[in-house]
Amino acid sequence: MTTPSISQELIDRKIRVYIVDDHPLVRSGLTALIHNESDIEVCGEAGNYATALREMVALVPDVAIVDLSLANGSGLELIKSIRSFTPRVRICVFSVHDEAVFGLRVLKAGAFGYVAKQDAADRVITAIRRLARGQRFMSDVVVSQLLEPLAGGSAPDLASTLSDRELEVMVLIGQGSTTREIAARLHVSMKTVESHRMRLKQKLKLQRGSELLQYCVQWVRSHSG
Repeated sequence: MTTPSISQELIDRKIRVYIVDDHPLVRSGLTALIHNESDIEVCGEAGNYATALREMVALVPDVAIVDLSLANGSGLELIKSIRSFTPRVRICVFSVHDEAVFGLRVLKAGAFGYVAKQDAADRVITAIRRLARGQRFMSDVVVSQLLEPLAGGSAPDLASTLSDRELEVMVLIGQGSTTREIAARLHVSMKTVESHRMRLKQKLKLQRGSELLQYCVQWVRSHSG
């Protein structure tokens, strides 16, 4: 017997959505938005990595809305964990970060959609319905990035050479976090963060910590909504 698809199972019930964002106002706003839709319901929410993963394993929602920037953990790592423990859950990223930078990374991590927080609210609802039907929801920017290698696209920028963790560290530096704060947020040692900082300087061709800080601040400003 074959396993029915998500869309087949949803014929006679609502789409169950789980929300992960460390800002209570964002969670309440999304919940209110979804409450207005007759075919979608919120089955749970969390503001941190550990609670989100634990509850999603128990609840197995149809769609998870996940922010990349979590106060206690990594959104990218959460996506990978969700895919490992509950592969049926379709994940949509909801973030202030530039989709042109993070779009391919979240696809590789296991997400199926990406909605920028500055976009119109109805895009979230459209994304939820498409993911529940087994489709993806990505912008033309990401689709063109997927096609670039086939068309001999232009050379990647420096940030694209970074690992997921290095990019996360760069964003946190740009947001003003100290080494200690980054270590606590990502659940790694301060020595590990210092190693990431060293590799960032090497890859970005920077000599001093002050240059790295300036680069990270400017990068975050230019890639956030």
